[in-house]
Amino acid sequence: MKRILLLTVAAFALFMGAAQAQSNVFKINILSPVVRTGSVFYERTISEDKSAQLGFFYTGFSVDDTKFSGFGFTPEFRKYLSSSSEAPAGFYIAPFLRLQSFKLKVEDSDFTEEETGGEANLTTFGGGLLIGRQWVFADRFVLDTFLGPSYNAGSVKTEDNSNEENFQTGAFSGFGIRTGLALGIKF
Repeated sequence: MKRILLLTVAAFALFMGAAQAQSNVFKINILSPVVRTGSVFYERTISEDKSAQLGFFYTGFSVDDTKFSGFGFTPEFRKYLSSSSEAPAGFYIAPFLRLQSFKLKVEDSDFTEEETGGEANLTTFGGGLLIGRQWVFADRFVLDTFLGPSYNAGSVKTEDNSNEENFQTGAFSGFGIRTGLALGIKF
């Protein structure tokens, strides 16, 4: 997992270093706290109608009896479709990748002594496609809305004798929806 993370960050850094930057945007997803998550993004334009973005999140989320704590990285490429404005403003489509790493913990009195809830690690890798609209106000303030399908595949590795089926990973594995409403600053 560390190799994948390192390769993703290194590729993104090389991509960003080679780009002719026109502007930068730092954003915070204001919907994330609803699900006990902090989510930030850095976007950099690379041409009149393209940009690259790197997102990071940290969460302490629960699904049924499974408690998640961990982080994720989301590199994405944005193609702006508006002919009346330049990136980073307008409608866009954005394919993205996502790498997630979580510690899982289950504590439930319904388990027998042999079936303790236990602890595990979940690592997922996936991607998806977003559609969105980003507005830039007064050439400084940014509002970004996005929505799209995603898919993450991963594996649960238990740290003790717990059963892999004890952990509910549905919120972070398989098909899902990625959505957000982010506020930011352009510089």
